[in-house]
Amino acid sequence: MKKLSLIISILITGFFAQAAWSQNKDTVEYYTNSPDALLSSAVRVGNMLYLSGMTGKDPETRKFPADVETQTHNIMKNIKAALEKYGSSMDEVVKCTVFMTNPDDRAALNKVYRSYFGEHPPARSGVGNLILSGGALAEIECMATVGLK
Repeated sequence: MKKLSLIISILITGFFAQAAWSQNKDTVEYYTNSPDALLSSAVRVGNMLYLSGMTGKDPETRKFPADVETQTHNIMKNIKAALEKYGSSMDEVVKCTVFMTNPDDRAALNKVYRSYFGEHPPARSGVGNLILSGGALAEIECMATVGLK
């Protein structure tokens, strides 16, 4: 079931990327935080912004807090900052994928996640029982429009 959820999430992400690409073939921008990075922190295709997955390290200590609520707050703050940096906002998020190490953390994660979105939360997929890097309990990636709201 985990693999099926991951495959479905990848297919949905690919579908959105293809749809955006076919409408705006001439506008692709890659945003990286470092020239040595192995990935782009975000990619803009036309009016769609695709954020890489973010984890919840404490920005000051660069360590992962022990609880999923604090990690989720850090993740959502990082997402909000990245969206604003690249010309979007939380109101323009249309899809998120949530990756969790422990599905039992879902209720605590959802409580925090919900507080960052208004009346119309984005579409969302979730995958659990994963091994994430270095103490991360969750990772969230998002897709958002730019300048449509």
